[in-house]
Amino acid sequence: MAKYDKSDIERRMKGAVDSLKSDLAGLRTGRANTTLLDPVQVEVYGAMMPLSQVATVSAPDPRMLSVQVWDKSNINPVEKGIAHAGLGLNPMIDGQTIRLPIPDLTEERRKELAKLAGQYSEKAKIAIRNVRRDGMEALKDDEKKKQIGEDDRKRLEEEVQKLTDKFVAEADSASEAKEKEILSQ
Repeated sequence: MAKYDKSDIERRMKGAVDSLKSDLAGLRTGRANTTLLDPVQVEVYGAMMPLSQVATVSAPDPRMLSVQVWDKSNINPVEKGIAHAGLGLNPMIDGQTIRLPIPDLTEERRKELAKLAGQYSEKAKIAIRNVRRDGMEALKDDEKKKQIGEDDRKRLEEEVQKLTDKFVAEADSASEAKEKEILSQ
């Protein structure tokens, strides 16, 4: 049985890019985005739960997030969860709704966020190159076991390299777009 599996390599590389896009979505750009609260965990009913399982998050305007808590008894734990998430947001309780005004970003904070976007991109590219290395090693193993010939190995190595180039370019363009969005506010 050959070790090389193109669809597995492609799936893993795509996973690295998808993970990067999700990380980038969580970076604050100075405008309200509901994905900003995705990492928030809330302690309710004796367990830690994602905010999305106890409330509805919406962005009524570009400078405000609104969190509609489903169960009134969870208002304070939700407020505490948001305050302790390290997002730099100041929750204000208004009945069964928590309002989160989005403060303007300072120039220094924008640069930090742009740098962070670059670091996320670099992590994704390292993950993609690790998948490439695994693919190349699998091809060499397959050739050693005489499951494929040298010509096939070389052709398939080019295929792996093309996939690598494609996904690295995708990661670069995603992070460049996010950096531009952050710095242009």
